[in-house]
Amino acid sequence: MSKILIRGAKVLGGEPQDVLIDGETVTRVGTGLSADGAEVVEAGGKVLLPGLVDLHTHLREPGREDSETVLTGTRAAASGGYTSVFAMANTFPVADTAGVVEQVWRLGQESGYCDVQPIGAVTVGLEGQKLAELGAMHESAAGVTVFSDDGKCVHDAVIMRRALEYVKAFGGVVAQHAQEPRLTEGAQMNEGVVSAELGLGGWPAVAEESIIARDVLLAEHVGSRVHICHLSTAGSVEIVRWAKSRGIRVTAEVTPHHLLLTDELVRSYNPVYKVNPPLRTERDVMALREALADGTIDIVATDHAPHPHEDKDCEWAAAAMGMVGLETALSVVQETMVDTGLLDWAGVADRMSFTPARIGRAEGHGRPVSAGEPANLVLVDTAYRGPVDPAGFASRSRNTPYEGRELPGRVTHTWLRGKATLVDGKLT
Repeated sequence: MSKILIRGAKVLGGEPQDVLIDGETVTRVGTGLSADGAEVVEAGGKVLLPGLVDLHTHLREPGREDSETVLTGTRAAASGGYTSVFAMANTFPVADTAGVVEQVWRLGQESGYCDVQPIGAVTVGLEGQKLAELGAMHESAAGVTVFSDDGKCVHDAVIMRRALEYVKAFGGVVAQHAQEPRLTEGAQMNEGVVSAELGLGGWPAVAEESIIARDVLLAEHVGSRVHICHLSTAGSVEIVRWAKSRGIRVTAEVTPHHLLLTDELVRSYNPVYKVNPPLRTERDVMALREALADGTIDIVATDHAPHPHEDKDCEWAAAAMGMVGLETALSVVQETMVDTGLLDWAGVADRMSFTPARIGRAEGHGRPVSAGEPANLVLVDTAYRGPVDPAGFASRSRNTPYEGRELPGRVTHTWLRGKATLVDGKLT
């Protein structure tokens, strides 16, 4: 394996340092380093972070390869600075058996652009009626530790309790898509002033908040871990904050788009802004930013949800919900959290690498940039600012809400165990 010398990088945004990679491992961190025969990467002014970890990615394979494949999705991940992603279970067939999760895991190994950890379904077929093979998926080659029916809520309290009890035995976690289905029938956007003016069916905040309240109480009763997917309202923040104050084992994520965009954008009727949970109000956005800064919300997760052109280029009511996010996530976090002074780069490393790796038990990821650690790294040109051009995406889909919008930061290099997957902004 070759040696790589990253020269003058601001490690976690700190003072410039040199980082030497030998094979799959970081071997030295300091100043004035040299190494015979090493490939030198001049990183002056750029920020070096541990490789990002996404706890919420939709890779669509098997079954919806017209939207994304494991290969194209992991190429998009590498372009965005990710070295590990967790693939959601709402594939066709659903990832509710050991066989399907092993298939996804092996496809990830073959891609070589980042590690792929499958998320197993909580219930058979995501139907919410019967627990899936949780133990078998955990014992499989994929070693599943995170389970979710994302896209659907585990709405039955008894089923949710049983799932929490089951995963407790092996230290797993249930990741809940918090959406009370009866309260969101026919919902098209956030319920509020804008939905009333547009005449679109509303998705009320209480539909999310009521499920979170129930599930943190269930987690406390069982003594198990629950993770809240794509938290989106100010009220949800307060419930999670209260639960943590009681010592309940709850973690929560926020998406980049919920940190930046509001329901005012729906006035355009552009289906690119249609997402579940929906874009909320400015008040919600500000509450989410503050909660991410103070640690009430633990991590940023993309909820990367690719769709083919025909599923988005249609009337609003018929359009699919979801946005791609892997290739723009770090830029949005820089815009909303770093450039506003709410987080420093060490905080970004915590929310986008260290903590998601810990929640999902992504071995070898979310590690310090120090000697002896795996060389899973990302180099970011934080001074860059430019428009988002989806034509250059590695993802198979182009349903980004940021097309033409100027965002800061650009990932220039990504290394997976010392192997470059992205060099000068180009996939290897």
